[in-house]
Amino acid sequence: MPQVYSQIVASLTSLKNPSKIEFFKRFFKTGPGQYGEGDQFYGLTVPQVHSVELEFWKQATLDDLQKLLLGPVHEFRCVALLILTRQFTKASPDVKHQIYDLYLANTTHINNWDLVDLSAPKVVGLYLLDKPRDILYDLAKSVLLWDRRIAIVSTYAFIRQNQFDDTLNISKILIGDKEDLIHKAVGWMLREVGKRDLKVLTDFLDIYATHLPRTALRYAIEKFPEPQRQYYLKLTT
Repeated sequence: MPQVYSQIVASLTSLKNPSKIEFFKRFFKTGPGQYGEGDQFYGLTVPQVHSVELEFWKQATLDDLQKLLLGPVHEFRCVALLILTRQFTKASPDVKHQIYDLYLANTTHINNWDLVDLSAPKVVGLYLLDKPRDILYDLAKSVLLWDRRIAIVSTYAFIRQNQFDDTLNISKILIGDKEDLIHKAVGWMLREVGKRDLKVLTDFLDIYATHLPRTALRYAIEKFPEPQRQYYLKLTT
């Protein structure tokens, strides 16, 4: 019987859609000097990737998933991360630790915003819910863009438990970041804080709005009533 890794690759390959490849390459910024430079695509839709995940998640081993994460094709890495997140929810504490370690050992391959966003809160965030979170502060100071996005997006798991301190503190670390993908992620997480406790967000903005990148601020205040939104925007003009 073929290895599960080979079966997953064969299933993804069978769904390859050349007509969509160029669109995905543009959408995920794979040109020279862009954040996704050199990434390859099979042109699969999200439901197609999920169908492969659902077929193989029970039998895929961590070795299979490691191989997929090292693969050159975006959808290989995407299905690996989807399987990891699903396995994590069912795993024993020891296996959860193994999945967490595997994840952090491969952040150079979790190398686009969609890959980070679908997995970081569900692996790193959930694993750290009852543990020290120093690693997130290390990741927030990394030279690797994806480490920094993992650091802030992982805190979504804490926000959902009404724990906001790490989101706010990591946002402060990332205030001066030069990458638009980090500005968007910071603003997104701040907005999520505000959905659960508006005062926590406004107290933060009253101090830091003038320091936040414009994109981060716009994301953070997106759901505010228009007068309040304009108030914060005018602080930065």
